[in-house]
Amino acid sequence: MALGKKNFGYSQRRTSRDQTYESSPSKKKITNFKLWEPLAFAILFISLSSCSSKKIITERQIPKVKKEILKSNTINYHKVHSKTPIKVMSNKEKIIAYVALYSPIAQKEMKSYGIPASITLAQGILESGMGYGRLAVEGNNHFGIKCHKEWNGKRIYHDDDKKGECFRVYKDPENSFRDHSLFLRDRSRYAFLFDIKINQYKAWAKGLKKAGYATDPKYPDKLISLIERFDLTRFDEKNKIAQNSKKESKIQTIHLVKKGDTLYSVSKKYNVTVDRIIELNKIIDQTIYLGQSLNIPNP
Repeated sequence: MALGKKNFGYSQRRTSRDQTYESSPSKKKITNFKLWEPLAFAILFISLSSCSSKKIITERQIPKVKKEILKSNTINYHKVHSKTPIKVMSNKEKIIAYVALYSPIAQKEMKSYGIPASITLAQGILESGMGYGRLAVEGNNHFGIKCHKEWNGKRIYHDDDKKGECFRVYKDPENSFRDHSLFLRDRSRYAFLFDIKINQYKAWAKGLKKAGYATDPKYPDKLISLIERFDLTRFDEKNKIAQNSKKESKIQTIHLVKKGDTLYSVSKKYNVTVDRIIELNKIIDQTIYLGQSLNIPNP
């Protein structure tokens, strides 16, 4: 019994010892892991940081496109903008500009047909609204000349004495000035005007109204006022050539253009060349109109 107890007690102690011995290393391992855990995380963090810092980031560079500026000598005045406000011209300034632009043409017509340049300019200013009226801007018509039956050119319709009246359209203002001269010269109702001296602008102004050029009763006064205010008589220099041609035209044959007439047929009828008829009558583009009076040179 004693031995058995002894042996039993020893056995118990051994078993207890073995259990103590076997459990102690496990606890030691757990303790060691807990000590190393923060260090492991630190090492891992440093490693990741090191890798990320070594990573090279490249950005795609978009090539810059060089814009080429094209220079042009052509200016589109409708698209030009300026911070400086555009000055609005007064009527006086418009008239001065009109005279400066068209006085050479008026003088040229005076030398060719004997119509005072002052009268031509004053009529142009008045009839064209100083060059800003619709007929002048859209039709180059500076004298308000209507179509009439003989006109075969382009037309523009505008309200005047009546609604939607027909007016002539010209290629340029110079053709309008020329047609004005022909209009006065070729109509018998204006014939008496060419007996008035060039320097008698008042008589011309009143004569135009008398012949029916305008219906406005104040038309002569308006012309005279413009001539005197802007000293338009300075353009009325006497021209002996025009005066002489006027005298010669009185003794020449006058042919009234009829339907079917051509310059060639007229020249054959009077046994003269086409060139002489064109030169004497200052014909443009070899065009004659129905009802036009042609001066026929002597053979």
